[in-house]
Amino acid sequence: MLTLGIDSSPKLSFQAFNALRDIIYARSGIFFTDNKRYLLETRLSRRLEQRSLKTFEDYVLFLSHDTGRENELNELINTIVINETSFFRDQMQLDAFGNGVVPGIIDRKSKEGDRSLKIWCSACSTGEEPFTLAIMLLEKGLHLKGWSVDILGSDVSAVVLKTAESAVYEKYSLRNMPEPYLRKYFSDAGDAYRLNRTVHDLVRFKRINLMDSLQTRQNRGMDVVFCRNVLIYFDDASKRKAIGHLYDSLARGGYLFLGFSETLHNITRLFRPVSFERSVVYQKI
Repeated sequence: MLTLGIDSSPKLSFQAFNALRDIIYARSGIFFTDNKRYLLETRLSRRLEQRSLKTFEDYVLFLSHDTGRENELNELINTIVINETSFFRDQMQLDAFGNGVVPGIIDRKSKEGDRSLKIWCSACSTGEEPFTLAIMLLEKGLHLKGWSVDILGSDVSAVVLKTAESAVYEKYSLRNMPEPYLRKYFSDAGDAYRLNRTVHDLVRFKRINLMDSLQTRQNRGMDVVFCRNVLIYFDDASKRKAIGHLYDSLARGGYLFLGFSETLHNITRLFRPVSFERSVVYQKI
């Protein structure tokens, strides 16, 4: 049944909310609690307009049976995912990466005769995080010392990955960027800044859903995986599934970075916490 407010906009019933929540959960692992019903209603209202649908019940039917449902499912995920990021975000964790994790990996792999470094930013949004890591590694001069650096940036949203591929950013995304790096690695692009090819070429992008074992299993032997501020959107079952996939992707002794508010407590015992530069990083046992 269609319920109209004063502005005659469609309202999300509990039945439609539960159906949409199940669809989203099955697709992405993101779980909307009951108190997020209005949030989902607000974000998806535009999708109804785009599809010329009058009710959320119609939208559920579209997602379930229409021949165009696959494209719309992608649009649905693009709409609900929050993509708040910037260059050099959470500096303490980056210090742990640059001053603790990377030197340790370089020392160990050098002794093994291996000069390759593989990093996966598993929810990279518009690319600021993997490009930040690329800049940091360029500053360390690894490419001049015979090291092969491979950085993978992935996201469930194809829309944000398109922005990442373009590598053009507004000033707000660069608000934490050290001025010397801005001059060194960016060029003016009107009211924005374009990343230099030197950095861009270190990073490749791919659409990956962390809930999809077929997609995640293509990534193996990673030395470092970043998965920051993602688990907060998952319930415990989805967290265990995603972390299991990331564990399989990491090389023995590899490191996992989570967001400051995230933890593996009660999720898995397959990692040991390691402290670097006032940050906790998880190492694969």
